[in-house]
Amino acid sequence: MDSLVLDSGARATELPAAPEADRGWLARLRRLARNRLSLAGLLIIALYAAGALLAPWISPYPPLATDDAATLRPPGAAHLLGTDQFGRDILARVLHAARLDLFIALSAVGAALALGIVLGSLAGYLGGWVDTLVMRATDALMAFPLFVLAMGIVAALGNSVANIIYATAVINTPFYCRMLRAEMRVKRQQEFVDAARCSGNSTLRIIAYHLLPNCASPLVVQVTLNLGWAILNAAGLSFIGLGVRPPDAEWGIMVSEGARFMVSGEWWVAFFPGLALMLAVLGFNLLGDGLRDLLDPRRA
Repeated sequence: MDSLVLDSGARATELPAAPEADRGWLARLRRLARNRLSLAGLLIIALYAAGALLAPWISPYPPLATDDAATLRPPGAAHLLGTDQFGRDILARVLHAARLDLFIALSAVGAALALGIVLGSLAGYLGGWVDTLVMRATDALMAFPLFVLAMGIVAALGNSVANIIYATAVINTPFYCRMLRAEMRVKRQQEFVDAARCSGNSTLRIIAYHLLPNCASPLVVQVTLNLGWAILNAAGLSFIGLGVRPPDAEWGIMVSEGARFMVSGEWWVAFFPGLALMLAVLGFNLLGDGLRDLLDPRRA
């Protein structure tokens, strides 16, 4: 009898178990914390974001300030990353280039995401001629090499920051269209959608409030990866002369201008902007891989 009382008391003092969803998210966060490559990617992106936001205050020199007496100086105390052919401080230009490249990437991917969500959701949920029209348009865009298509758009519209954003958004939109279309076609057949439809919800409300939140996980991963591609695309356009115009600070321009000095020994002019570009793309790719593992329901 005493043992029964003790057992009953022990059960009475037990704490309630955490909800299943909370335990799942805690396990995922612990798994992400154990992934050192993903944490490294997150740290790289955080450093780039901080450097871009604080560039006007932490930059040692103005990015466009020239000094004829300090041309092609190697890295040293006065100029930590050296100077270019016009005596401009490379560290200052790398920091300000981060502002421009991240702005282009965020704007382009944001525009592509918004357009892709609208077109992909309507195509996947409505089907019929809407699906056929949207998918044939995306197939036509993806039939071209994407960088070549971006080159053609910028060459036709002119090489400005706005046109680079437009071109980058156009070549990234098909990814979101196809992804949302596939997700919508699967989830529109599920019972919670039928319940929402029977409750009198309109088509737009079902898409916005019931379907899109359930499609967020793959979108987050795709956005993270596309940010790295957008930075690389903008730098590539600038490298071949179709992107940002000199003398603005941009990684692709800096690599292009410094490439001709590599053979004469002034390696730092192209090396440090190229390193900054590589680390930015690497950071987004590492974070995207970590988020893919974190949000994968099969590994919850």
